[in-house]
Amino acid sequence: MSNSSPAQSSIEQNPANQNFTGADLPLKRIALLSSGVGYFEHAGKLSSPAEVTLPFDAASVDDALKSLVVNDPASNSPSVRYASENTLYLTLRSLKIDLSGTPGIGEILNGLKGAELEVSAPNAIKGRIIGVEYRQSPVSQQYPSMPANEAWLSIFTSQGIRVIAIKDIASFRFTDTQINADLNRALDLIMASRDESARNLLVTLNGTGSRDVSLSYVIPTPVWKVSYRLDISGKEPFLQGWAIVDNDSDADWKGVELSLVTGRPVSFIQRLYPPYRLSRPVVPLAIAGFAESRTYESGYDYGARAPAAAPMPSAAMRMQSTADTTAKAEMDYNYEMERPAVGSVAGGAIDTASGRAAGDQFEFTLKNPVNLDRRQSAMLPLVEGSIKAEKVLVFSGSRASGGATINPAISAELVNTSGMKLPAGPITVYDGGTYAGDALIEFFPENEKRLISYGEDLSVSGNAASKGTRYITAVNISGGVMTITRRQSYEKVYTIKNASGQAKKLIIEHPITSGSELMEPKSADDRTGSLYRFNRNLAANETFTFTVREETPVFERITLAQLRADTFLSYASNQEIPAEVRAALTKAIELKRTADNAVAAQGTLETQKSRLISDQDRVRRNLEAAGNQTPQGQEYLKRMAALDDEIDAINKQIEAAVQETQRAKAEYDSYLATVKI
Repeated sequence: MSNSSPAQSSIEQNPANQNFTGADLPLKRIALLSSGVGYFEHAGKLSSPAEVTLPFDAASVDDALKSLVVNDPASNSPSVRYASENTLYLTLRSLKIDLSGTPGIGEILNGLKGAELEVSAPNAIKGRIIGVEYRQSPVSQQYPSMPANEAWLSIFTSQGIRVIAIKDIASFRFTDTQINADLNRALDLIMASRDESARNLLVTLNGTGSRDVSLSYVIPTPVWKVSYRLDISGKEPFLQGWAIVDNDSDADWKGVELSLVTGRPVSFIQRLYPPYRLSRPVVPLAIAGFAESRTYESGYDYGARAPAAAPMPSAAMRMQSTADTTAKAEMDYNYEMERPAVGSVAGGAIDTASGRAAGDQFEFTLKNPVNLDRRQSAMLPLVEGSIKAEKVLVFSGSRASGGATINPAISAELVNTSGMKLPAGPITVYDGGTYAGDALIEFFPENEKRLISYGEDLSVSGNAASKGTRYITAVNISGGVMTITRRQSYEKVYTIKNASGQAKKLIIEHPITSGSELMEPKSADDRTGSLYRFNRNLAANETFTFTVREETPVFERITLAQLRADTFLSYASNQEIPAEVRAALTKAIELKRTADNAVAAQGTLETQKSRLISDQDRVRRNLEAAGNQTPQGQEYLKRMAALDDEIDAINKQIEAAVQETQRAKAEYDSYLATVKI
């Protein structure tokens, strides 16, 4: 059976119990899920113990083992047996005659050394196999440069050892009946395993008496698809949906009940078919006792364990979030004409599927049994009926960004009044008796609104111009920190022109600026996670502008003590800042200037002192060179005394300057810390 194919029951006799008969349970029901798996159910009536063979391909057997359900009310111990991976190879290796691989006659005979056989070459010879050797044959005329090797069989007979060229042997047989039986079994196994991809599950049912039996399983299947046709020409728009299914198996579907399930269940593959072996340590023999086995619990590092990440939304969910709800219908245009006979979607003539909730999923079941040959696909009616729909134009603010002139999308606002949860798929739209375009729709729950777009209206065009401004709304000072609150304004002006003579309904989709608040207009007609939608009526031959303004608060915190004087001055002269704040900043500037002047005065005195000390050091070195007893030395002594007096005087000035600096700084810091506006 190929991937995702339903199993066909076949007859197989249980050699261990002849009371079991082969049984055929026909395929009765199939449920194809949009997640890429299918549910298959075989059912029938049995009257005795039976064995049912379910063939699967290698890609499906793991899922079959994971999901197989056996329902036989009379069986108290049903069982499922199957050949594990490499069973054929290992079984062939275990027989007396080894046909694993692709052995030739010489290899087969050489592997049976000691076995007795009868050979016709051409006379009958009976003996036991010694072995097979290969000898180089004379150069052939056809290939003179390629000498060949020929196999020769050596056997031990009652007349001695005979050596016979295998090419001269017309026939041979083994006298050991077990070898002949194993040869027959090996050939049966090879014959039965011609399809290397097939895997059989043998279900044994030991129940007795007449009863209803079913077997079901889940295996991979092609994903079923859906396509819609939407006719919006008439007063009652009409929707028709078709399901596309594929039978890619090697079995025909004959009169099966087919269900199509939409949803997103968790589905995975676990390798249950191949045997698993665990490596174990080799423990040396314990002469004086034995080693105790131990088990260890798993450790959890709670301190280092990171919190589980939130699941990412799927692509379908992200796309659906931008189109979950649509603008309210205010106009109705092009709905007054009757549905034309040519090019329209016919309705009411086909049997569609019935729908029901299946847990958290939704199941469509076709009303008529399905016949579908192997390796064939079919398009089957799914849903049909009138729905609510209104034509609109959708102008995309995202596409119009940068001043580009674009045409709005010809769209339809749909409401799912079918009573069913409709799966995602393409929609072919018909309007005015002809093809109008193609659209896509995501999963469509009952009674929900959704927009679809299937073309562009060339008679309507528009663009968008953007600008941004920033202004101060509040300034606060507290604890030496000035907080400036600004509002960042994002404004987009849409200019749209209707060059046709027909009034139309327009939906403007404006991309939401993250973290912003809508200021103009005060509210939107609809909103998604990333878009505002505004409904507008576009009159014939009208050009109009529409402004959308959003604002975002921006906060700036400034530590006043770290500001330079020029920065202080720029804030104090900013007319956007309130007058009382500017007055406080002006006073702070004066206090800072006083403190800076005190620091500068102190610095000047300290510079003078450093210069006097440098002069005093120079005079001292000259005094040492001239000697204090010389006339010049006496002059240096007088100079030294004068410098000492100057240093003493400037030290007093520096002390006063330090006190003034500390006072000015303390007054400035105190003001900044206590001012509150």
